[in-house]
This record gives sequence, structure tokens and C-alpha cells, in this order.
Amino acid sequence: MNKLILGDCLEVMRQMESESIDLIYLDPPFFSNRNYEVIWGDKGEVRSFEDRWAGGIDHYIAWLKERVMEMHRLLKPTGNILLHCDYHSNAYIKVYILDKIFGRNNFRNEIIWCYNGPSNLHTSFPNKHDTIYRYSKSEQATIFNKNDILIPYSEETLKRRTYGETKKRGIKFKGKDYDEYLKGMVPFDWWNDIPAGGQMSIKERIGYPTQKPEKLLERIILAFSNKGDIVLDPFVGGGTTIVVADRLKRNWIGIDESVQAIKVSEMRLNNQQDLYAEPYTIQLHKYDYDTLRYKDAFEFESWIITQFGGLPQNKKGGDRGFDGKMRDGTPIQVKRSDNIGVNVIKNFLSSCQINEPKLYEKKKSTGEPIGYIIAFGFSRGAINEAAKIKNDMGAIIELVPVDKIVAIAKKPKLSVRFNDNGVDGKGLREIEFFASADTEIEIFAWDWDYEEGKPFKAEVLIDKTGHQIHKFAPGQHTIAVKAVDNEGLEAVEVVRLKVNGKVEIEDGE
Repeated sequence: MNKLILGDCLEVMRQMESESIDLIYLDPPFFSNRNYEVIWGDKGEVRSFEDRWAGGIDHYIAWLKERVMEMHRLLKPTGNILLHCDYHSNAYIKVYILDKIFGRNNFRNEIIWCYNGPSNLHTSFPNKHDTIYRYSKSEQATIFNKNDILIPYSEETLKRRTYGETKKRGIKFKGKDYDEYLKGMVPFDWWNDIPAGGQMSIKERIGYPTQKPEKLLERIILAFSNKGDIVLDPFVGGGTTIVVADRLKRNWIGIDESVQAIKVSEMRLNNQQDLYAEPYTIQLHKYDYDTLRYKDAFEFESWIITQFGGLPQNKKGGDRGFDGKMRDGTPIQVKRSDNIGVNVIKNFLSSCQINEPKLYEKKKSTGEPIGYIIAFGFSRGAINEAAKIKNDMGAIIELVPVDKIVAIAKKPKLSVRFNDNGVDGKGLREIEFFASADTEIEIFAWDWDYEEGKPFKAEVLIDKTGHQIHKFAPGQHTIAVKAVDNEGLEAVEVVRLKVNGKVEIEDGE
């Protein structure tokens, strides 16, 4: 279920099942008329930026409204949508989009998120808040887990309650028991306890200018969803929504037109996932041949069948020669081969005849495929055998190359060199790294403590130049650098350094 999808959310959502989502949080690009709205700068984001700016505020509202209409279709009747915006367009969004699509009766909250930060305004009050509109899909009872989002009462309130408990001066304090007050209170609809921007922890910051803090999404996801629910973020940006949803044991779907947004989100997920984390998939425009061809066979079968629109068997052994089926039951077989032979065709035909005789005869009579074989390539003999079966028996076995289901490309070739800048006053050796590739790279990322056989955990998530300086204590160090191209394909180069009186490269891969 957990998916990161590269693409225009409008087109992606049109392919999704109606009433399948429990919670939608969206932080769409603001109508701020400022160049900083182009954050990543890759082709997908620039194209989206130009689309929504082509005709001013009316065009922006039309652009967003079309997408929110799809979100309304996707929400379950008990679901909530929370739309994050600012003063440039919040009134337009409420009146022309949310009220019209969800209905004024389903308006639930106007949450004001207040934050601090520098300002150079001298003629008016600085703008230091965003608006988050909450609407429900219907008037049915919606999820609101108030006990999961309680915050402490103020010291003044607790002192007043304690004073009432002592009944000093004959005062009898009415209301909840003191122990209830200690549990905390539900936040009001103005939130000033969640810092933004540079006030977030250094560990959390990724260099994304409009990054939202994890605490903000924690409150929203805890309040309006339960474990196992599906959370959708159609403008995934820096990945905060899906990172928090994943940590809180929710299922999730994240969509963005920016390659960099998808890959940064992926690396943030990898940095927090452990052996017990739920798996997720990434859907790109193109996929790396080597990664697909040599990945775990069972995992590949399930993935490619899903991409084809079928239903995976999801079990090892006892599959009667079928790895999955189409929604009407037509069998699918998957082979991770570049050149499957005649015997595969003959054996698949026998499996269809023996294991699905009624379906086999029905498909023959209607001229539809009796089954599908998916592979990276087919030998001339296999192609001729499928044609012979069709001509002699009227049974169509459709041979489906992987690259007809998903576009395949070659990943970039990556190289790394370094300069030894000497030892500082603390005895640490400063090393300057330079990474380059044979194609245009969107971002580089660096793992300074890479462990063989374990996931890449980026300590530098966003590096546009491939140039980094890092200091090392004496000893052996394994460094990994990842390069992501404009299709989202990636390469990783590992460098092992021995730092003593000088720096030596032990080997690389």
C-alpha cells in the first residue's frame, strides 16, 4: 500500500479507487507570486509552477480546484481533508474550492498555525501564521482522537485548580477533578506551540525552504486517523507527511512532480526505517534495468504484476505455474529472463488448460488472451511458438516485455575523487570530496558512516553540486555517495578510506 509516486497528482489520483483514503493532508504550492515557490528546480516542478501561474489567481484556483475535486472522490465518507495555505489565497480557497466541493455544512475547523521568525516589514504587522482548513467528507461521525493530542494546561490553570481543591476561604472549585486536568487539554484552533523554519531541530531540517515540522503533522495524523488507515499527501514536498505517517504506523501514499522531492522523501524514510518497518514502493517514469533484473525474484513478481494491473499471487510455491492473475482471473506468469525459450510457452499453455479449463475455453471462444507471460525478453523460438499456438489452436498467449509495462533506462555512472586538506587543531583530518556522473544529476546525497549490506542512510540529503568537505578521526571509514538523475534513477559509489598520517583509498565499488 505504501507508495511514493512521481507525477502530476491529478493524473495519479484519477487512477485511484473512489472512497479509499481516510485522511488527506495537502500543502500545495502557495499563491505567493515569489520565485522561491520553485524550490527543487527540476523539470516537473518548473512545469507545475508555470501551469498554476499562467493566468493569475483565477487560474491558480482553477488549477487547485480540479485536484481537490479528485481528493473529494477519494475520501471515505468518514474521512477528513486538511488543506494548508496562507494569506495570499486562503479566502479564495475556502469560498471557491472547499465550500463548493465539500459543502459549507462539512466545514469543521479553521486552524491557525502561528510561528516566529525574522521579518523585514516596517509598515505593517509581520505575517507569521498559516491557515489549515479542515473539512469532512460528510456529516457522518468522523475520527477525532482527542486523547492522542492532549497538551498540558497552563501553570496558572493548574494552580487555580489546586487552590480550589484546598477549599481555601470557603471556595469550592467546580469542574473536572484535578487528575483530569493533569492529563491535559485538547489544543484550541490556534497553535503556537509548534516551531517552524530555523527553529526546528537541526536533525530534522533538510534544507527545504517551506518544510513543515514533524510535530505539526504528528498532531494532524494522530487526531484524524488510526493505525492502519491510509494517509494521502498529493504534494509530498520534503516528505514530512509520509515520514510521520510511516512512524505512526499508518499506511500512506505520497505524490509529487519533482524527482528530487520523491528521492529526498525516500531517503528520509530509509533513515528512520528498521527491520519492522512496512515496505513501500516507488513509482517513477523510468526504472533502472539492473535494479529490476536482479532484485529479489518474488518481490519483482509482485511488483511488476501490480504495475501491469494484475493481482499478485503473493505466495511462494504451490502456484500451479501462475504468479498472479488479472481481475477477471486470467493467469499471469513472470520470468526474470532476457530470452525465455519455447518450453516456457508450452508449459504455460498446459497449466492454463489443466488448472483453468473453463476460463481457458471461454477466452478461446471470445478471442481474448488465455494468459500473459511477462519477461525482459523473448527468444525467436518463444515468439514463434506463441504464434503457432494461436494459429493452430486459437489460444492467445500474450507475451509482454517488461519495458512495455514500465519505461526502462540505464542508471548514471558515478565517480568520486578527493583532496586531503590536512589536519585541524583537534586532530581531525579534513577531506574534500568531488562527485561527478556521466549524465545530468539533480541531487547528490552522502552517508559518512556507511555500513556494508545495510540501507543507505543519508546525513547530507540535498547536495546540488557534488562537493562536500568532511572531517574524520584517524581510522578506517566507509563513505557512500548517491547520485539521482532527472528520471529518478540513482547510482551509489562506495569509498573506503584509511586515515592515518595520510589518506589512502583502500578500494571502491
